[in-house]
Amino acid sequence: MAVGARSGRDEGEERPDDAVKREADEKEGEEDAARPQRSFWKELPLLIGIALLLALLIKTFLVQAFSIPSESMQDTLQKGDRVLVDKLTPWFGSEPERGEVVVFHDPAGWLDGEPTPQPNLAQQILSKIGLMPSADEKDLIKRTIAIGGDTVECKKGGPVVVNGKELDEPYIYPGNTACDDAPFGPITVPKGKIWVMGDHRQNSQDSRYHMQDKNQGFVPVDKVVGRAVVVAWPLTRWATLPVPDTFDQPGIGNQAKAGALGLGASGLAPVGLGTAALGVTGAVPLVMWRKRRLTRGRTAG
Repeated sequence: MAVGARSGRDEGEERPDDAVKREADEKEGEEDAARPQRSFWKELPLLIGIALLLALLIKTFLVQAFSIPSESMQDTLQKGDRVLVDKLTPWFGSEPERGEVVVFHDPAGWLDGEPTPQPNLAQQILSKIGLMPSADEKDLIKRTIAIGGDTVECKKGGPVVVNGKELDEPYIYPGNTACDDAPFGPITVPKGKIWVMGDHRQNSQDSRYHMQDKNQGFVPVDKVVGRAVVVAWPLTRWATLPVPDTFDQPGIGNQAKAGALGLGASGLAPVGLGTAALGVTGAVPLVMWRKRRLTRGRTAG
């Protein structure tokens, strides 16, 4: 074959395999065009279902919104505020700490007699998925003042004292006192329970007002829903809810020292050098003295 001769097909001539591939691509394109496309409106229910499922999981295991129903936590929280409550850490065994604002289920009829608003159908659905607080659940929100093993007291005209340490409470509602309306203690908080008080002290039916119930005013830890971590609504009041510095002061966690000083009680019964202990201490010398006198009298006789 001479140099420059053609090699069997002209340049640009389509090969058989190229033709087959082009025909296959054209056929696939025709099938895609003929296949009906799923409309947005048909996929919308699926998207909503997934969103609701995620919301339910978040409400159950992560975080839930609660509405503030009263003025008992002013000025920290206002009536109508929405707070987000951490429900995750309790799953890992975390318990409330001093100074935390916590939401808890009614432990012993604290809300008996309080009116319960009747939600409409939309509110019932939204509450089920965690987008609105449930009106059926009777929940309260207060500040944790003392935890299990702590000794707490408050005398009229004085501050709240935890394990011998006075609390500096700037969060108390302006014009209120620490406990003048209902002084208490000293008492020791049982293990597995907490002592709670509202920041609006003279407008809060807290642990102080329920010391005659079955829990003696304490809130069982297993009744705690979680810690309120942020005010989420209204946006103009958005704020976090940190633990006040007074609950981090040195020595406030020294429960053993408070017990050794006799500053405690379980419920309403005094412990340490209480009345019974002092009575026994005084009776022993008298009994020993009387026994010696009787012995001397027999010997002399």
